[in-house]
Amino acid sequence: MGRIATELKDDVLRITFDRPEKKNALTMAMYTALSEAVEQGDANPGVRVMLLHGNGDSFTAGNDLEDFMANPWKGQDIPPAVRFMTAVAQAKKPVLAAVHGAVVGIGVTILLHCDLIYAAEDAKLVMPFVNLGIIPEAGSTLLVPLLIGHQRAAELFMLSAPMTARRAYELGFVNAVVPRDKLMETAWGAAQTLAEKPLAALRATKALMKKPWEAEVARAMHEEVEVLTERLTSPECREALLAFLQKRKPNFR
Repeated sequence: MGRIATELKDDVLRITFDRPEKKNALTMAMYTALSEAVEQGDANPGVRVMLLHGNGDSFTAGNDLEDFMANPWKGQDIPPAVRFMTAVAQAKKPVLAAVHGAVVGIGVTILLHCDLIYAAEDAKLVMPFVNLGIIPEAGSTLLVPLLIGHQRAAELFMLSAPMTARRAYELGFVNAVVPRDKLMETAWGAAQTLAEKPLAALRATKALMKKPWEAEVARAMHEEVEVLTERLTSPECREALLAFLQKRKPNFR
């Protein structure tokens, strides 16, 4: 299933990034599989909660840049990555995430649409979009400043400053930081607690919490995709990706 594993147990759908040898770097095929898993989980009456996590030593290293270069967004009605962001953002059921190790790019921005997030002590979150000559996505240009303020958001976006798990907790990106060996136990326990609650009440509560910003998030995501699609063909992005492949420092001057 595109290097994505799914398991339904006790009403919880566990969706696993399963490409550990590449730190779960995401390909277009993986995005498609993730989208299908989330969409089907949200529609399946046997699923009450969804839990995202990564196999191996990382949550996800973000986009697989070689695959990213080989599959340009232009010409695609809905790029697979956009479909995945939209599926999580519009999910009606609770979505949880358990993150550890590398949490890069969309690995961070997708958390903004999850309901509960648990981080291992070794988690390191970073959004290197500007470094790649592109811009943040998943509505993050709206949601991150709302969460932490403009200046702190600028530090994360413009400087691509990494966050430790503890810093992510302090800023409100995650609900708790736990030892690595307790991560899945903690996240699974929360998922089970939610699965035992009345689902209609949970869905109604989630919908009401998201409603004040729903239209603005949709607008932000749409505008980000438009700008990002153009940025992907820019000289800055080409230089950043070429430098990555050549293992050298990019020259944006």
